[in-house]
Amino acid sequence: MKILFVDCCISRRGGDSRTRVLADAFLAAFREKHQDAEVETVSQETLLALKPFDAAMLDDRDALASVGAWDAPVFDLARQFRAADGIVVAAPFWDLSYPAALRTYIEYISANGLAYHYDEQGCHGDCRASRLVYLTSGGDFEHEDSVGVVHWRQLATMFGIPRFDYVFAGGLDIDPAVAPELLAGACELARKLAAEF
Repeated sequence: MKILFVDCCISRRGGDSRTRVLADAFLAAFREKHQDAEVETVSQETLLALKPFDAAMLDDRDALASVGAWDAPVFDLARQFRAADGIVVAAPFWDLSYPAALRTYIEYISANGLAYHYDEQGCHGDCRASRLVYLTSGGDFEHEDSVGVVHWRQLATMFGIPRFDYVFAGGLDIDPAVAPELLAGACELARKLAAEF
């Protein structure tokens, strides 16, 4: 089994990132349960180095796609995403969404003809993963309609990934005295998800 971990745990807290704590709890529990599994990481450095597509870049990518040149470097992230058996995305709840680097990553993995395709009946996903888990943390309380959660749920459907789960460690800036307890509770939920992954 190969799991892809998309590490967008960008934080001014550095190593004390609350999203990182949540992701580490998930990954540790996953590795304990699945000792033979491979965890491949898309690093923060990779995400932050991605250039958003401009018109010329899109034209170039479309030209490559039109001739099935899926081995071109512009499709590296999409091929990696498509091949994973399971996907874990971790990103903080920023400005009611998530960091811009993650949005740019989504543009790179959303390769029509590789990660999904269209026919007369609509969009069909072509990714191997059976599950996608989205891990996030934020100062405000969890919102049912969080853009990050809703977007990744919809992306999972587009990519043909049948199961979507998320953990939102929310309310962490409301009362600093209870923040550790809230984060610990979210980490426990993440561990349970990982154990059944």
